[in-house]
Amino acid sequence: MSAERRESGEEFARLAEPYRRELLAHCYRMLGSLHDAEDLVQETLLRAWRGYGTFDGRSSVRTWLYRIATNACLSALRSSSRRVLPSDLRGAIDDPETADLTRVDSVPWLDPIPTNQVLDHPGDPATIVAVRDSTRLALVSAFQRLPARQRAVLILVEVVGFRPAEAAGLLGVTTTAARSLLQRARETLAGTGPTRDQAPMVSAVGNTILRRYLEAFESSDVAALAALLRDDVEYEMPPIPVWFLGRAAVVDHLTRRVFTRPRRALPTSANGHPAVATYSRAADGSFAPHGIHVLDTESGLISRIVVFLDRSLFPLFGLPATLPDRPYAAAAHPHTATS
Repeated sequence: MSAERRESGEEFARLAEPYRRELLAHCYRMLGSLHDAEDLVQETLLRAWRGYGTFDGRSSVRTWLYRIATNACLSALRSSSRRVLPSDLRGAIDDPETADLTRVDSVPWLDPIPTNQVLDHPGDPATIVAVRDSTRLALVSAFQRLPARQRAVLILVEVVGFRPAEAAGLLGVTTTAARSLLQRARETLAGTGPTRDQAPMVSAVGNTILRRYLEAFESSDVAALAALLRDDVEYEMPPIPVWFLGRAAVVDHLTRRVFTRPRRALPTSANGHPAVATYSRAADGSFAPHGIHVLDTESGLISRIVVFLDRSLFPLFGLPATLPDRPYAAAAHPHTATS
């Protein structure tokens, strides 16, 4: 590699690297898949690096990168299916005893995303709230209902903060066309706006809920866990298409199926929300990855739990492959929530 090309590459890396996290969040909102979003960010940066010599500076580097990333996502969406959660497919089940909990791995399920991968300033409460509000599972799931170009314009304008005319330029359409796409997207998603918990979640409150949930889960304390749940709590378990509605149904399911064997857990954070990574006992006595529970709260209680039963997510969250046979409460561990 020539010295000139190496210097150009170093300059590109210096200019592009600050936008990696927000590009990952953007691709995740577009695709609903952490794995696909990571691939598209890599593709975006590779395309941008290859074309850096022709970048004329008429737009900012950020705008240029968003143009590449958005169009890469639109290309990917031509050959991919909509990502969903169980609640997108059918109504809730209120009788856990007769529920069919067969996994359906053929469905393209929505992924969670580790909060720290899209958070530039972990200690800034406003940044944490912005990440939570713009990547919460219900909203990302709602984005998936939109046609690709409507989705792109809505996210670029409502989330990223581009003007409609700027979004039009990124997509290569007229401003009138972009405004039309934006209007149709807004009409489709009317009512899917801010989070139900309007006040920012104070870290101490979020961590208290997380700690109490984790301790109740590890000790199979049904009463303690029930005390954390709203009456109308929702409980989903992709890739199982069944989901439960209401405290009684959720507690019944946990008592009937989950609290029947020893579990261990670690705190983490996903989509700006408190989350718990759970482990189940393996044949050798250690604890193997089981699921990542993402918790939504409202007025100090848990309003929704989405349990992602996907072991491949654990390394992406920086979580250990196994846990020793001791509860979280008895051992210090570096994984903490960001909320």
